[in-house]
Amino acid sequence: MRFHVDGWDPTYGSSVENAEYNIADSTAKVTPHIELAPADWKPISPSQVSAPGAVLFVDGVRRVEARIWIEQPPSAAPATSTGNTVRDAQMALCASYAAGTVCCCPDRGAHLLTIDYQRGLFTTATNAADVPTTAGTYKATITPDDQDQNLAVLLSTALQRQLTELEVLVATYARTALTGHGVPDGSDLLVVDGPLRGRTHLPRALGFIKSHRTAYLPPDLHAMIATLAPGERSPVFLMGTSWDRHAWYLRLPCTPGAPWAGIVRLECAADIPAAAATELANLSQALLPRYASIEYKDTRAPQNLVPVAGLERELRRHLGNPILLSRALRVASAS
Repeated sequence: MRFHVDGWDPTYGSSVENAEYNIADSTAKVTPHIELAPADWKPISPSQVSAPGAVLFVDGVRRVEARIWIEQPPSAAPATSTGNTVRDAQMALCASYAAGTVCCCPDRGAHLLTIDYQRGLFTTATNAADVPTTAGTYKATITPDDQDQNLAVLLSTALQRQLTELEVLVATYARTALTGHGVPDGSDLLVVDGPLRGRTHLPRALGFIKSHRTAYLPPDLHAMIATLAPGERSPVFLMGTSWDRHAWYLRLPCTPGAPWAGIVRLECAADIPAAAATELANLSQALLPRYASIEYKDTRAPQNLVPVAGLERELRRHLGNPILLSRALRVASAS
């Protein structure tokens, strides 16, 4: 029996979420003939490109510090037999989140460029207010209740939305902070760790997706992805779900093994010309393999790019000690 060991740490799931790499079919609308006609699809080898003045890697991290219950005003229900007023409580999340940017440029190499962190209270309780603690204030974000959606998912989505907004802010500021780096205006490339959703308005931006849950392409084109050699990519295609984007697959350098080992998906805005999307695909193909991680250093190699891994460690450090934060919340709740 021959078998291959998935290099990813099991605590992170898998780079391909469904067993036997038979990922779920998608209902996305796909236009495959952006770069090549479907009949002509084949792995594309790297081409000569002009290097950007700088590559900016953007990422964010989040951590739920505590689940809390917010008491609601007395209901209209009658008092109990003991005379106590009926009260209700709603679950909420207290969370910390941070975002930052690593700049890779010729003059300074890889260095932290921007970083910011926030603490937030996420709830559907309309009477919620900011929660001040000795470790910082958890700013209240009230989300409209949706009876058709699980409350935990609803609050997690609200947290992710705030994190995305923070990532946009640090990315925008990073480009301003490039002044003095010797980088010509408009010559940088922005690589966002994760889907580009909510950030497609950022110029020269790529979304970098490490894991795969859905097969977006028709079966014959999807099967071609497993034949990519390290450094090769698929042709560019246009896909639309709840939002539209250009996309392509790329295999990073990795140890041979599982059919989808080292495969990542890249995204860019849908409203740019097809030629511009192809240029970005060629640029990603030439640049990103050099930043791929290796197995003995990273349990999510090669997809967890080296600058992103370093940025994640720094961001988690800025979140603070979870034990101290939990204690501060308990003290605040008792006061």
